[in-house]
Amino acid sequence: MERSTRVSVFESDKPTEIQLIKSKLDDAQIVNAVENNYLTFTTTPTATSLKVMVDLQDEKKAFEIIDAFLQQNENQ
Repeated sequence: MERSTRVSVFESDKPTEIQLIKSKLDDAQIVNAVENNYLTFTTTPTATSLKVMVDLQDEKKAFEIIDAFLQQNENQ
């Protein structure tokens, strides 16, 4: 059985940002998942960090999609 290595390609504490990135990756047919981790270096114990995870072989393409999306939003 083949195991896949998953890597984080985007982190945010804003669920709307995570959802936008997730939908962009879905549109590109890149399998992804969102992980929810408590932030350990903050003073607020309730703060969470959301991570978008992809398979290692999709990492480069995912970063290209995310970079293009962030640049597009920065220019608006």
